[in-house]
Amino acid sequence: MNLVPARSRPEMRERTIAIVGAGLIGTGIAYELAKRGASVTVFDRAEPARAASWAGAGMLAPFSEEMPDPAMLALCRASLEAYPEFVAELRERTGLDAQFLRHGTLHVALDERGLHDLVARAAAYAANGGEVSVLDRAQTLEREAAVSRGVAGSVFIANEAQIDNRRLGRALVAGCAALGVRFEHTDEFALETDARRVRGLRSKRGFVAADTVINAAGAWAGAIDGVPLAARVPVFPVAGEMLAIAVPHAFARALIWHGHTYLVPRSDGRLLVGATVLERGFDTRVTAAGLSALLGAALHAAPSLGTFAVVESWAGLRPGSPDQRPFLGATPLEGYFVAAGHYRNGILLTPITARAVADLVLDGRSDVALGAFAVTRTISQRGLTALEALAAAGASANA
Repeated sequence: MNLVPARSRPEMRERTIAIVGAGLIGTGIAYELAKRGASVTVFDRAEPARAASWAGAGMLAPFSEEMPDPAMLALCRASLEAYPEFVAELRERTGLDAQFLRHGTLHVALDERGLHDLVARAAAYAANGGEVSVLDRAQTLEREAAVSRGVAGSVFIANEAQIDNRRLGRALVAGCAALGVRFEHTDEFALETDARRVRGLRSKRGFVAADTVINAAGAWAGAIDGVPLAARVPVFPVAGEMLAIAVPHAFARALIWHGHTYLVPRSDGRLLVGATVLERGFDTRVTAAGLSALLGAALHAAPSLGTFAVVESWAGLRPGSPDQRPFLGATPLEGYFVAAGHYRNGILLTPITARAVADLVLDGRSDVALGAFAVTRTISQRGLTALEALAAAGASANA
């Protein structure tokens, strides 16, 4: 494979870039920028590739999401297509395999009414580009023997995939380190600007000058200190609780969905079960009610799971936006870019976001259509309310 060298643009003055947020989006952008010769420092309150990047299930399932938004669907499909090369390059550069697996998604129905509804939705999956098959009871059990013997049938989407997001995070951090990207762990940082443009970031460690600052702070993207109101984005946290069950390696690798609950097998013998959807601020507790709901749905779909041990539970914060589209690109403040608000699709959109934002920062343009994701697009009243709440939270935290 032809890897892009770290200093591939000798004619370009080295750009000094600061990225706020060391999740998959932030480290993905840092990796792409560093490959092209930029000097990059990534700032985060947590360890790199933690928070939502660590907490997700790694499903790459744009067709299953039944997206009514053509722009969002196109972006997600393009990122899914980019994933194999993205992961292969990281593996060649770092030796770390993020385990991209195109094993499809299995939607199961446990009664005839559910099957009728599922078959009706299959047309939407196919219209969005899914390679769809409708399976009867026998075919469903043949594909995945662990589901309930009373299953009525299923819909299989062959061209969806999964990634081990924790492995992907480690690979991106290693790839960044190999290219000279610096990581700064600090609890406090603020954007510094003059009347026209960004100047850099100030943290407990002092001031870091930067030609460009990129906000990839996930659920915290709307609450960074020092950002002028015109450049702020209404990104807010949406909590999701998950758990893991230890199961035999013989468990099928196809993803299984039952209603809004999903089961995602991992090669280490864990079966991930997720996820709740709760708007409760920056609260990352795992609740008894959340675990009960997840386990109830999982056992309804696959009763045999009741004999295995729950080995892990956790919660993460998805970065929500009022219209469920991410904010990608430049802001009215010169030198300040945003890549945040990916909500449920941050892992899926990592390759395309990394490439597109790196293109915008270094070249001023991208071949990815980003008009629908402009930071300056009109936002709803809910977005304005979110901005006001985030500004108040920031002021309270810094009082």
